[in-house]
Amino acid sequence: MGRSQVSLERQPATHPPAPFPRVTVLVSTASGWGRGIIKGISAFAHKHGPWLLQVEPEGERCLLPAGWRGDGVIARLSTPKTAESLLRAGVPIVNVSSIALAGRAAAVPRVCSDVAAGGTLAARHFLDRGFKHFGYVGLQKLSYVREHREAFSTLLGEKGCACHVLALGDRPEVADIPASLLEWLRKLPKPVGVLTWNNSQGRAVIHACRLAGLLVPEDVAVLSGNDDPLLCECCLPQLSAIGVATEQIGETAAELLQRLMQGKSVPQAPVLVPPIGIIARQSTDALLIQNPALLQALGFIREHATEPIQVEDILQAVPIARRSLEPFFQESLGRSPADEIRRVRLERAKHLLATTDMPIPKVAHASGFGTGEYLATLMRRTTGMTPLKYRAAARGH
Repeated sequence: MGRSQVSLERQPATHPPAPFPRVTVLVSTASGWGRGIIKGISAFAHKHGPWLLQVEPEGERCLLPAGWRGDGVIARLSTPKTAESLLRAGVPIVNVSSIALAGRAAAVPRVCSDVAAGGTLAARHFLDRGFKHFGYVGLQKLSYVREHREAFSTLLGEKGCACHVLALGDRPEVADIPASLLEWLRKLPKPVGVLTWNNSQGRAVIHACRLAGLLVPEDVAVLSGNDDPLLCECCLPQLSAIGVATEQIGETAAELLQRLMQGKSVPQAPVLVPPIGIIARQSTDALLIQNPALLQALGFIREHATEPIQVEDILQAVPIARRSLEPFFQESLGRSPADEIRRVRLERAKHLLATTDMPIPKVAHASGFGTGEYLATLMRRTTGMTPLKYRAAARGH
Protein backbone atom coordinates (compact mmCIF):
# COMPACT_ATOMS: atom_id res chain seq x y z
CA MET A 1 0.00 0.00 0.00
CA GLY A 2 1.45 3.42 -0.96
CA ARG A 3 2.13 6.03 1.69
CA SER A 4 -0.59 8.31 0.32
CA GLN A 5 -3.15 5.51 0.78
CA VAL A 6 -2.41 4.55 4.37
CA SER A 7 -5.68 4.33 6.35
CA LEU A 8 -6.76 3.64 9.90
CA GLU A 9 -7.92 0.13 10.75
CA ARG A 10 -11.71 -0.14 10.83
CA GLN A 11 -13.08 -0.70 14.29
CA PRO A 12 -15.19 -3.86 14.63
CA ALA A 13 -18.93 -3.22 14.58
CA THR A 14 -19.28 -5.15 17.84
CA HIS A 15 -16.87 -2.86 19.74
CA PRO A 16 -18.63 -1.67 22.93
CA PRO A 17 -19.11 2.08 23.45
CA ALA A 18 -16.04 3.79 24.95
CA PRO A 19 -16.58 5.30 28.43
CA PHE A 20 -14.61 8.39 27.42
CA PRO A 21 -14.00 10.41 24.22
CA ARG A 22 -12.22 8.67 21.35
CA VAL A 23 -9.97 11.21 19.62
CA THR A 24 -7.84 10.63 16.55
CA VAL A 25 -4.75 12.80 16.03
CA LEU A 26 -3.62 13.17 12.41
CA VAL A 27 -0.33 15.02 12.96
CA SER A 28 2.93 13.57 11.67
CA THR A 29 5.53 12.53 14.24
CA ALA A 30 8.37 13.03 11.72
CA SER A 31 9.20 16.55 12.93
CA GLY A 32 9.76 18.30 16.23
CA TRP A 33 6.79 20.52 15.34
CA GLY A 34 4.43 17.57 15.12
CA ARG A 35 5.80 15.79 18.18
CA GLY A 36 5.44 18.98 20.24
CA ILE A 37 1.79 19.38 19.21
CA ILE A 38 1.03 15.75 20.04
CA LYS A 39 2.73 16.16 23.42
CA GLY A 40 0.50 19.14 24.17
CA ILE A 41 -2.63 17.20 23.15
CA SER A 42 -1.58 14.30 25.35
CA ALA A 43 -0.93 16.61 28.31
CA PHE A 44 -4.43 18.07 28.01
CA ALA A 45 -5.99 14.62 27.66
CA HIS A 46 -4.27 13.40 30.83
CA LYS A 47 -5.27 16.49 32.83
CA HIS A 48 -8.85 16.90 31.59
CA GLY A 49 -9.75 13.49 30.19
CA PRO A 50 -9.13 10.71 30.11
CA TRP A 51 -9.31 10.44 26.32
CA LEU A 52 -8.74 7.39 24.18
CA LEU A 53 -6.10 8.87 21.89
CA GLN A 54 -5.25 7.29 18.55
CA VAL A 55 -2.11 8.97 17.18
CA GLU A 56 -1.25 8.27 13.56
CA PRO A 57 2.51 8.75 12.93
CA GLU A 58 1.82 9.35 9.23
CA GLY A 59 -0.40 12.30 10.11
CA GLU A 60 -2.94 13.45 7.53
CA ARG A 61 -1.74 10.77 5.11
CA CYS A 62 -3.98 8.45 7.12
CA LEU A 63 -7.57 8.75 5.91
CA LEU A 64 -10.55 7.92 8.08
CA PRO A 65 -12.28 4.81 6.65
CA ALA A 66 -16.04 4.64 6.13
CA GLY A 67 -16.50 2.55 9.27
CA TRP A 68 -14.43 4.75 11.57
CA ARG A 69 -16.13 5.60 14.84
CA GLY A 70 -14.81 8.37 17.05
CA ASP A 71 -15.79 11.54 18.85
CA GLY A 72 -13.31 14.06 17.45
CA VAL A 73 -10.24 14.71 15.33
CA ILE A 74 -7.24 17.02 15.62
CA ALA A 75 -5.41 17.23 12.31
CA ARG A 76 -3.07 19.22 10.15
CA LEU A 77 -5.36 20.11 7.26
CA SER A 78 -3.18 21.11 4.31
CA THR A 79 -5.52 20.46 1.34
CA PRO A 80 -9.28 20.85 0.66
CA LYS A 81 -9.40 17.14 -0.25
CA THR A 82 -8.12 16.09 3.17
CA ALA A 83 -10.49 18.50 4.89
CA GLU A 84 -13.50 17.19 2.96
CA SER A 85 -12.58 13.60 3.79
CA LEU A 86 -12.58 14.39 7.52
CA LEU A 87 -15.68 16.58 7.41
CA ARG A 88 -17.66 13.67 6.01
CA ALA A 89 -17.10 11.85 9.31
CA GLY A 90 -19.51 14.33 10.92
CA VAL A 91 -17.49 14.80 14.13
CA PRO A 92 -15.84 17.90 15.63
CA ILE A 93 -12.48 18.75 14.03
CA VAL A 94 -9.72 21.17 15.03
CA ASN A 95 -7.06 22.16 12.52
CA VAL A 96 -3.46 22.87 13.65
CA SER A 97 -2.10 23.99 10.26
CA SER A 98 -1.02 27.52 9.35
CA ILE A 99 -2.60 26.97 5.92
CA ALA A 100 -5.83 28.95 5.47
CA LEU A 101 -8.19 26.76 3.41
CA ALA A 102 -11.30 27.98 1.58
CA GLY A 103 -14.78 26.50 1.35
CA ARG A 104 -16.20 24.33 4.13
CA ALA A 105 -12.71 23.83 5.54
CA ALA A 106 -12.51 27.55 6.40
CA ALA A 107 -15.16 27.00 9.08
CA VAL A 108 -13.05 24.37 10.89
CA PRO A 109 -11.60 25.89 14.11
CA ARG A 110 -7.88 26.46 13.71
CA VAL A 111 -5.00 26.84 16.17
CA CYS A 112 -1.57 27.66 14.76
CA SER A 113 1.66 29.54 15.27
CA ASP A 114 1.68 33.31 14.81
CA VAL A 115 4.07 33.27 11.87
CA ALA A 116 4.07 37.07 11.52
CA ALA A 117 5.22 37.43 15.12
CA GLY A 118 7.99 34.94 14.34
CA GLY A 119 9.19 36.99 11.36
CA THR A 120 9.26 40.16 13.45
CA LEU A 121 11.12 38.38 16.26
CA ALA A 122 13.75 37.16 13.77
CA ALA A 123 14.29 40.67 12.40
CA ARG A 124 14.88 42.02 15.89
CA HIS A 125 17.30 39.18 16.62
CA PHE A 126 19.50 40.15 13.67
CA LEU A 127 19.14 43.90 14.23
CA ASP A 128 20.19 43.46 17.86
CA ARG A 129 23.43 41.94 16.60
CA GLY A 130 24.17 44.87 14.34
CA PHE A 131 23.42 43.31 10.94
CA LYS A 132 22.72 45.68 8.04
CA HIS A 133 22.16 43.13 5.25
CA PHE A 134 19.48 40.45 5.24
CA GLY A 135 18.15 37.51 3.28
CA TYR A 136 15.16 35.17 3.39
CA VAL A 137 14.88 31.59 2.10
CA GLY A 138 11.51 29.90 1.74
CA LEU A 139 8.94 28.48 -0.64
CA GLN A 140 7.24 31.72 -1.70
CA LYS A 141 4.08 30.22 -3.22
CA LEU A 142 2.78 29.31 0.25
CA SER A 143 0.71 32.09 1.83
CA TYR A 144 1.91 31.50 5.39
CA VAL A 145 5.56 31.53 4.26
CA ARG A 146 4.93 34.85 2.51
CA GLU A 147 3.36 36.19 5.71
CA HIS A 148 6.45 35.10 7.64
CA ARG A 149 8.81 36.72 5.14
CA GLU A 150 6.75 39.92 4.84
CA ALA A 151 6.74 40.45 8.61
CA PHE A 152 10.53 39.96 8.59
CA SER A 153 11.13 42.36 5.70
CA THR A 154 8.61 44.95 6.94
CA LEU A 155 10.44 45.58 10.19
CA LEU A 156 13.75 45.64 8.34
CA GLY A 157 12.30 48.15 5.89
CA GLU A 158 11.26 50.38 8.78
CA LYS A 159 14.94 50.42 9.77
CA GLY A 160 15.99 51.30 6.21
CA CYS A 161 17.23 47.81 5.33
CA ALA A 162 16.39 45.67 2.29
CA CYS A 163 15.76 41.92 2.30
CA HIS A 164 17.05 39.63 -0.49
CA VAL A 165 14.74 36.67 -1.15
CA LEU A 166 15.37 33.20 -2.57
CA ALA A 167 12.66 30.61 -3.23
CA LEU A 168 13.69 27.14 -2.05
CA GLY A 169 11.69 23.96 -1.38
CA ASP A 170 10.72 22.83 2.10
CA ARG A 171 13.13 19.87 2.19
CA PRO A 172 16.27 20.61 0.16
CA GLU A 173 18.72 17.75 -0.09
CA VAL A 174 21.96 18.53 1.73
CA ALA A 175 23.68 15.99 -0.51
CA ASP A 176 22.61 17.94 -3.60
CA ILE A 177 22.66 21.66 -2.81
CA PRO A 178 21.05 23.71 -5.63
CA ALA A 179 23.48 25.82 -7.62
CA SER A 180 21.03 28.71 -7.28
CA LEU A 181 21.52 28.71 -3.50
CA LEU A 182 25.32 28.77 -3.81
CA GLU A 183 25.20 31.63 -6.32
CA TRP A 184 22.69 33.58 -4.23
CA LEU A 185 24.81 33.28 -1.08
CA ARG A 186 27.98 34.33 -2.87
CA LYS A 187 26.30 37.46 -4.27
CA LEU A 188 24.75 38.64 -0.99
CA PRO A 189 26.41 41.67 0.65
CA LYS A 190 28.37 40.54 3.70
CA PRO A 191 28.01 40.09 6.58
CA VAL A 192 24.38 39.06 6.18
CA GLY A 193 21.67 37.60 8.40
CA VAL A 194 19.54 34.95 6.67
CA LEU A 195 16.17 33.74 7.95
CA THR A 196 14.77 30.47 6.59
CA TRP A 197 11.20 29.24 6.84
CA ASN A 198 12.18 25.91 8.41
CA ASN A 199 15.17 24.07 9.80
CA SER A 200 15.61 21.89 6.69
CA GLN A 201 16.31 25.02 4.66
CA GLY A 202 18.47 26.39 7.48
CA ARG A 203 20.66 23.30 7.47
CA ALA A 204 20.92 23.51 3.68
CA VAL A 205 22.06 27.15 3.88
CA ILE A 206 24.75 26.26 6.42
CA HIS A 207 25.99 23.42 4.22
CA ALA A 208 25.92 25.65 1.14
CA CYS A 209 28.01 28.26 2.97
CA ARG A 210 30.64 25.62 3.63
CA LEU A 211 30.68 24.66 -0.05
CA ALA A 212 30.91 28.32 -1.05
CA GLY A 213 33.79 29.02 1.33
CA LEU A 214 31.68 31.32 3.52
CA LEU A 215 31.96 31.40 7.31
CA VAL A 216 28.93 30.94 9.57
CA PRO A 217 28.14 33.20 11.39
CA GLU A 218 30.94 35.63 10.46
CA ASP A 219 29.91 35.99 6.78
CA VAL A 220 26.41 34.51 6.91
CA ALA A 221 24.40 34.17 10.12
CA VAL A 222 21.54 31.66 9.77
CA LEU A 223 18.28 31.50 11.73
CA SER A 224 15.58 28.87 11.22
CA GLY A 225 11.90 29.78 11.45
CA ASN A 226 11.20 26.72 13.61
CA ASP A 227 13.17 24.70 16.10
CA ASP A 228 13.82 20.98 16.17
CA PRO A 229 16.53 20.49 18.83
CA LEU A 230 17.70 17.15 17.43
CA LEU A 231 18.14 18.42 13.87
CA CYS A 232 19.28 21.95 14.70
CA GLU A 233 22.01 20.68 17.00
CA CYS A 234 23.24 18.22 14.36
CA CYS A 235 24.49 21.15 12.27
CA LEU A 236 28.04 22.46 12.29
CA PRO A 237 27.72 25.12 13.58
CA GLN A 238 24.53 24.45 15.48
CA LEU A 239 21.48 26.17 14.00
CA SER A 240 19.69 28.97 15.86
CA ALA A 241 15.90 28.86 15.60
CA ILE A 242 12.64 30.47 16.58
CA GLY A 243 11.03 28.53 19.39
CA VAL A 244 7.49 27.76 18.22
CA ALA A 245 5.11 27.04 21.11
CA THR A 246 4.04 23.69 19.69
CA GLU A 247 2.95 22.17 22.99
CA GLN A 248 0.73 25.18 23.66
CA ILE A 249 -0.76 24.80 20.16
CA GLY A 250 -1.54 21.17 20.96
CA GLU A 251 -3.09 21.94 24.36
CA THR A 252 -5.17 24.80 22.94
CA ALA A 253 -6.38 22.62 20.06
CA ALA A 254 -7.35 19.91 22.53
CA GLU A 255 -9.22 22.44 24.66
CA LEU A 256 -11.19 23.64 21.62
CA LEU A 257 -11.99 20.08 20.63
CA GLN A 258 -13.28 19.29 24.09
CA ARG A 259 -15.57 22.32 23.92
CA LEU A 260 -16.86 21.21 20.54
CA MET A 261 -17.48 17.66 21.76
CA GLN A 262 -19.47 19.15 24.66
CA GLY A 263 -21.59 21.19 22.25
CA LYS A 264 -20.07 24.51 23.27
CA SER A 265 -18.96 27.36 21.01
CA VAL A 266 -15.36 28.13 20.05
CA PRO A 267 -13.70 31.14 18.36
CA GLN A 268 -14.36 31.41 14.63
CA ALA A 269 -11.13 33.28 13.95
CA PRO A 270 -7.85 31.32 14.01
CA VAL A 271 -6.21 31.18 17.43
CA LEU A 272 -2.66 32.44 16.89
CA VAL A 273 -0.05 31.26 19.39
CA PRO A 274 3.02 33.54 19.62
CA PRO A 275 6.56 32.10 19.53
CA ILE A 276 8.30 31.62 22.85
CA GLY A 277 11.53 33.33 21.72
CA ILE A 278 14.82 32.74 19.94
CA ILE A 279 16.77 29.55 20.67
CA ALA A 280 20.19 31.09 20.11
CA ARG A 281 22.96 28.74 19.00
CA GLN A 282 26.26 29.17 17.16
CA SER A 283 24.85 30.03 13.72
CA THR A 284 23.86 33.54 14.87
CA ASP A 285 26.52 34.04 17.53
CA ALA A 286 27.88 37.24 16.03
CA LEU A 287 27.90 40.85 17.15
CA LEU A 288 28.66 43.11 14.21
CA ILE A 289 29.50 46.38 15.89
CA GLN A 290 32.41 48.34 14.46
CA ASN A 291 32.71 51.01 17.16
CA PRO A 292 35.17 49.79 19.84
CA ALA A 293 33.60 51.91 22.59
CA LEU A 294 30.13 50.61 21.77
CA LEU A 295 31.39 47.02 21.75
CA GLN A 296 32.96 47.58 25.16
CA ALA A 297 29.74 49.11 26.48
CA LEU A 298 27.66 46.19 25.21
CA GLY A 299 30.07 43.72 26.75
CA PHE A 300 29.83 45.53 30.08
CA ILE A 301 26.03 45.41 29.96
CA ARG A 302 25.95 41.68 29.18
CA GLU A 303 28.40 40.94 31.98
CA HIS A 304 26.77 43.10 34.63
CA ALA A 305 23.09 43.38 33.62
CA THR A 306 21.98 41.21 36.54
CA GLU A 307 23.55 43.76 38.90
CA PRO A 308 21.85 47.08 39.77
CA ILE A 309 23.78 48.99 37.10
CA GLN A 310 22.74 52.24 35.43
CA VAL A 311 24.07 54.24 32.49
CA GLU A 312 26.50 56.01 34.83
CA ASP A 313 28.18 52.67 35.56
CA ILE A 314 28.75 52.13 31.83
CA LEU A 315 30.36 55.55 31.56
CA GLN A 316 32.73 54.70 34.42
CA ALA A 317 33.78 51.47 32.70
CA VAL A 318 34.02 52.81 29.14
CA PRO A 319 36.18 55.84 28.25
CA ILE A 320 33.48 57.80 26.43
CA ALA A 321 31.33 60.84 27.09
CA ARG A 322 27.60 60.37 27.60
CA ARG A 323 26.81 62.73 24.74
CA SER A 324 28.69 60.32 22.44
CA LEU A 325 27.47 57.06 23.95
CA GLU A 326 23.77 57.77 23.46
CA PRO A 327 24.07 58.50 19.69
CA PHE A 328 26.26 55.40 19.19
CA PHE A 329 23.52 53.21 20.69
CA GLN A 330 20.74 54.88 18.73
CA GLU A 331 22.57 54.73 15.39
CA SER A 332 23.71 51.11 15.73
CA LEU A 333 20.88 49.49 17.71
CA GLY A 334 17.97 51.91 17.55
CA ARG A 335 17.67 52.16 21.34
CA SER A 336 19.29 53.86 24.32
CA PRO A 337 21.80 52.32 26.76
CA ALA A 338 19.04 52.13 29.39
CA ASP A 339 16.79 50.30 26.90
CA GLU A 340 19.59 47.82 26.22
CA ILE A 341 20.04 47.12 29.94
CA ARG A 342 16.31 46.40 30.25
CA ARG A 343 16.34 44.24 27.11
CA VAL A 344 19.22 42.04 28.32
CA ARG A 345 17.59 41.66 31.73
CA LEU A 346 14.28 40.75 30.14
CA GLU A 347 15.89 38.09 27.94
CA ARG A 348 17.55 36.65 31.04
CA ALA A 349 14.19 36.59 32.83
CA LYS A 350 12.50 34.86 29.89
CA HIS A 351 15.21 32.20 29.86
CA LEU A 352 14.79 31.54 33.59
CA LEU A 353 11.00 31.43 33.28
CA ALA A 354 11.21 28.91 30.45
CA THR A 355 13.88 26.65 31.93
CA THR A 356 13.50 26.78 35.74
CA ASP A 357 10.83 26.63 38.46
CA MET A 358 12.22 29.65 40.30
CA PRO A 359 9.51 31.79 41.94
CA ILE A 360 8.82 35.05 40.12
CA PRO A 361 10.48 37.29 42.76
CA LYS A 362 13.67 35.20 42.52
CA VAL A 363 13.55 35.33 38.70
CA ALA A 364 13.27 39.12 38.94
CA HIS A 365 16.21 39.35 41.33
CA ALA A 366 18.38 36.97 39.28
CA SER A 367 17.65 39.00 36.14
CA GLY A 368 18.59 42.34 37.64
CA PHE A 369 15.05 43.64 38.22
CA GLY A 370 14.30 45.09 41.60
CA THR A 371 10.90 43.50 42.11
CA GLY A 372 8.61 40.90 40.65
CA GLU A 373 6.04 43.64 40.06
CA TYR A 374 8.44 45.58 37.83
CA LEU A 375 9.28 42.41 35.89
CA ALA A 376 5.57 41.68 35.46
CA THR A 377 4.95 45.20 34.14
CA LEU A 378 7.69 44.86 31.51
CA MET A 379 6.56 41.35 30.56
CA ARG A 380 3.00 42.53 29.96
CA ARG A 381 4.24 45.53 27.99
CA THR A 382 6.58 43.55 25.71
CA THR A 383 4.89 40.13 25.43
CA GLY A 384 1.29 40.75 26.45
CA MET A 385 1.67 38.04 29.12
CA THR A 386 2.38 37.91 32.82
CA PRO A 387 5.53 36.01 33.89
CA LEU A 388 3.40 33.00 34.92
CA LYS A 389 1.54 32.96 31.60
CA TYR A 390 4.84 33.27 29.73
CA ARG A 391 6.25 30.31 31.67
CA ALA A 392 3.16 28.26 30.87
CA ALA A 393 3.36 29.19 27.18
CA ALA A 394 7.06 28.37 26.99
CA ARG A 395 6.40 24.93 28.46
CA GLY A 396 3.17 24.25 26.61
CA HIS A 397 0.96 24.29 29.71
